[in-house]
Amino acid sequence: MSRVAVVTGAASGIGRALASALVTRGDTVAVADIDGEGAERAAGELARRGPGTAASTVVDVRDAGTVRALVEQVRDQHGRLDVMVNNAGIGVGGEASELTLAHWERVIDVNLRGVLHGVHAAYPVMIAQRSGHIVNTASLADLVPAPWLTPYAMTKHAVVGLSLSLRAEAAAHGVRVTAVCPGVVDTPMLDTAGPDDLPTTALSGQVREFFRHVQPRFYAADQLAQDIIRGIGRNAALVIAPASARVAYYLWRYAPLAVNRMNARQLARSRAALPAHQTARLT
Repeated sequence: MSRVAVVTGAASGIGRALASALVTRGDTVAVADIDGEGAERAAGELARRGPGTAASTVVDVRDAGTVRALVEQVRDQHGRLDVMVNNAGIGVGGEASELTLAHWERVIDVNLRGVLHGVHAAYPVMIAQRSGHIVNTASLADLVPAPWLTPYAMTKHAVVGLSLSLRAEAAAHGVRVTAVCPGVVDTPMLDTAGPDDLPTTALSGQVREFFRHVQPRFYAADQLAQDIIRGIGRNAALVIAPASARVAYYLWRYAPLAVNRMNARQLARSRAALPAHQTARLT
């Protein structure tokens, strides 16, 4: 049966891959992103490919009213909302000591409040129709320590807490909730230095190299999208992918001291690889 879905952060990366997978299986998808041109391009390509349909919309997930208006528009147009994917997010990396308060606040606004706004808008709609699935994009960084990604990890921990707790409540209303916890996925986020209007950090321009110490082979967004589709189908509480991410998760659970030692070695290698003028900022 064709479903009606909203995917935020769908102009690129995981969001675009998931929107593509949903359209490929015949669903109707609202491709939402703050990048209006990117969302329009993605929706156009997906709609031409079919067999489902896609339409673009500009949404800043930091604005609760805009998110609510999108959800209500989709519901009114199609009569229901089957899947709400709160995927929009940003990455800010660097030592906690070099981050400004503005870095922390921006990550909270997008990665946490953005998810909250989507949940708060979609959940009442799904309760009223006694069905629906909320999918929140978190990260492996919410399941294991993630040094140099502390603000990001903090918000993703909160997303998992929100998802698992809401899942327990939502079941009584026929609503399902899943949190997606991927390892390092090959997306444009790895090529950014963070928000353009915030100061750069020592990790800026070094993101791909930094993560290769964690996961030598990055996971393809299209593969993760298929994992998410399967997770929705079986009503999984957590989707942890790829296999190396699941290994890291279980290693942290059962051998935390070993993980802490590996983290220390990773940070030492990363600091040694930084240009001298960047390393000086960390001392």
